[in-house]
Amino acid sequence: LLVGAGTALLSLSLGGLLGMLAGYFRTLDTVLMRVMDGLMAIPAVLLAIALVAALGASVATVVVAIAIPEVPRVTRLVRSLVLSLREEPFVEAARALATPTPQILWRHILPNVLAPVIVLATMTMASAIMTEAALSFLGLGVQEPIASWGKMIQLGQGYFWDAPWLCLIPGLAIATTVFAFNLFGDGLRDALDPRLK
Repeated sequence: LLVGAGTALLSLSLGGLLGMLAGYFRTLDTVLMRVMDGLMAIPAVLLAIALVAALGASVATVVVAIAIPEVPRVTRLVRSLVLSLREEPFVEAARALATPTPQILWRHILPNVLAPVIVLATMTMASAIMTEAALSFLGLGVQEPIASWGKMIQLGQGYFWDAPWLCLIPGLAIATTVFAFNLFGDGLRDALDPRLK
């Protein structure tokens, strides 16, 4: 859960900032999107394995290793939303009143981008939990004494025929948590979307 929350926070803050800059400033758009396309070309699990193997298995390293491949998804979503929002009448009115650009981004664009980004955050948390479990199963995730469901499955694998619950219970915990985060994201989207109020 710590890895999932840290990954979502890091990827959303970095990807949200880059997406808002790329969507609002046309000069940065091409350069930032080519960098994001390059990051998306690398498989997420392969990049995470390479980073953890190079930097060592700690919670911070695992969070960074899982968050980096998630940043392009957030950036592309925020960019697409900002591209449509910057042409809206309320943003044009703010520009006509000589409102500073940071204030336009903070007060007018960010609240309208927040609902889809929160839904993506919950999906990112779910994805990060599964990726961390896979890394821990391979021995590259967080290390003892920090508990990990992937490590529990890996340790119970040798006793599967005698005590299958050693693998099944952590697996069910992963599945239930991922499902709960997806439902939570849908509920937050409905509660926070300004168009539904």
